Order: sequence, then structure tokens, then C-alpha cells
Amino acid sequence: MDFAFLTDVGRLRPHNEDNGGIVVNRSGVMAVVADGMGGHQAGDVASKMAYDLLEEAWQKEPQFESTQQVEQWLTENIARINISLYDRAKMDPNCQGMGTTLVVAVFIDEMLSIAHIGDSRAYLLNQFGFTQKTNDHSLVNELVRTGQITDEEAENHPRKNVLLRALGTEREVKMDVQSLNWEQGDILLLCSDGLSNKVDHDDILSILKQTNTVTSKVEQLIELANIRGGEDNITVALIENTGVSDER
Repeated sequence: MDFAFLTDVGRLRPHNEDNGGIVVNRSGVMAVVADGMGGHQAGDVASKMAYDLLEEAWQKEPQFESTQQVEQWLTENIARINISLYDRAKMDPNCQGMGTTLVVAVFIDEMLSIAHIGDSRAYLLNQFGFTQKTNDHSLVNELVRTGQITDEEAENHPRKNVLLRALGTEREVKMDVQSLNWEQGDILLLCSDGLSNKVDHDDILSILKQTNTVTSKVEQLIELANIRGGEDNITVALIENTGVSDER
């Protein structure tokens, strides 16, 4: 596997509320993107806590014998982290109302498991094409899903940033968890909405299909989001299944 992670403040925001990273242990590889929200820089706190606590759990090197165990690990740890964020917001006045989106991918041998909450996304490029594997937990996506507005109307909807689910905003959280085949040549992209709101499906695909390095592809994606306005923080994790153990 080869991979790269990069987060960028963008062109207009005073600070970066995104967080995440890619962590390797003997169990496999975990990639995380979190997009924080909340006043008084509490979004920074939420996304950093989410990533740090997930990384801490991953460094304990859990042992998996099936995808069901991976999904259970994701579900249990994200639920535990949700309570930690919720309790922190209750105890610290500066963190009231904080929360974060979260998209996590765990790679174990030839399987890939994804958990997500909010509107940070996972895209997969494989032999069947290029598809978004997560559904945004947002008001606008729900309006599109139920036929109340079109995809075109969603692009500039005034409530586009309203989330229906986020990590840390409620005592209990509902997440989506799924497992997929992970084969040689497959590419997974995780990103915050700072990328997906500015770079469309076709442009992402065009960059992913290039033959240059994963780091170069990540840099190009972020540069394009900034060229098109860069109003939000932009975070990208890109993982390519090269079929060899060349993690870095």
C-alpha cells in the first residue's frame, strides 16, 4: 500500500478545524478524516480529540479474525469517543455545542471497513468505476434523497452545511459502517467537505487516475479546491493498493 495525508487551512478561514491522519500497526492501516465544528475554536478540540482517541485505540493493536470484528471495533470505539466528546462539551463552557464529522477506513488484508458520521466522504476507485461510498448525513442530502430538491439545487442551497448527525453533539450517535473488498489497484479517498464542495466527481477522478505519486495527487486536489475559492479547511487522505507492503 501507498498513502498520503494532508490538511490545509484553505484561503479564508483563520484556523484549521480539520484533523486526521494515517496510522500503521501490525494489524493493518487506519485512515481518519475529521471536520470539527463549534464556536471558540471548539471544532479544533472535537476533531483533535476524535483523531487522538482513535489513534490511541489503534496503537493497542487490536487483533481481527473477521470483518465483523473490525466493524464491531469501529462501532464500539466511535461510540466511546462520542461520549468523551459529549462529556467534554458539557463540562467545558468553551466547548459547548462542539462536534465533528468523522470518516474512518481500516484496511486488513484484502478487506476494507469504513465508518462515517456527517458529511466527510469516502470515494472508491476500482474495476467497477469511481463511486462515493458514504451518504452525507446532511439536511440537503436528505432533501435530495426524498425528492424535495434536485442535485443542482443542492449545490447552492442556503442550508448546505446543516448536519443531521455529528460526533459529540448527542449522548448517543448513529453511524454507518460497511465492509468492501480491497484489491490490488484499488484507490480509496477520504476527504472533508472543503474538498467535495469545490472539486467535483469528474475532476477528482481525473487526478486519481494520473500515474504520479499519491502525495502529488493529494497536493493537486487541495490546490484545486483552493483555486476554486478555498473557503473551508481542506483535508484529504489517499490510499492506493499497490499489492506490496511499502507503507510510509
